[in-house]
Amino acid sequence: MTKVKICGLRRLEDVDAVNRALPDFVGFVFAASRRRVDVATAARLRERLDRRIQAVGVFVNQDVEFIAALCRDGVIDVAQLHGDEDGEYIGRLRACCGCPVIKTVGIDGGVDGSRGVGGRVGVADALPAGVEYVLFDTASAARGGVGRTFDWRVLVGYAGPPYFLAGGLSVANVTDAIRTLSPFAVDVSSGVETDGAKDAAKIEQFVKLVRAT
Repeated sequence: MTKVKICGLRRLEDVDAVNRALPDFVGFVFAASRRRVDVATAARLRERLDRRIQAVGVFVNQDVEFIAALCRDGVIDVAQLHGDEDGEYIGRLRACCGCPVIKTVGIDGGVDGSRGVGGRVGVADALPAGVEYVLFDTASAARGGVGRTFDWRVLVGYAGPPYFLAGGLSVANVTDAIRTLSPFAVDVSSGVETDGAKDAAKIEQFVKLVRAT
């Protein structure tokens, strides 16, 4: 069964919404973003989070010890890396805390015809050692989070670590995405927001659709 990640939680009411819907993962963004949270806020959110839900920290080329401390302190369970982190970097992170790693791969060319800065699916064959999961997202200078889909057909026949599918997912297309690709997990942020804030009704509907597919 495809799992669900709701990314970009910032408020206590966001946590209350996911506690009712019970996705498998939530994301706290520590990289530069309008959804960025500081450590104190993330700790408060995690304290309120249902323990059946794993917390993922989202990072871009950040200090290994910063990530490791979040993991050791129980603020996050998994590190999601969106930058240029290589095998040596991941090895140091492993030595510090041993948390599972999701490495993001940007897919060039959103459905609007834009061209991104990331690689194509083939680079997944050369992922750094120690990566448990891949996250495929539409490539962008912002390192993801642009809310655009890419051509899912490029993932047909993919053979590699289990992957999270991101990029422009919403209640309107997540069923089709799962039926097309059967990913390990789907990852949504803006697709469950209204006016830039998490929408509890959209979160509940999104999770229900995934569970029913």
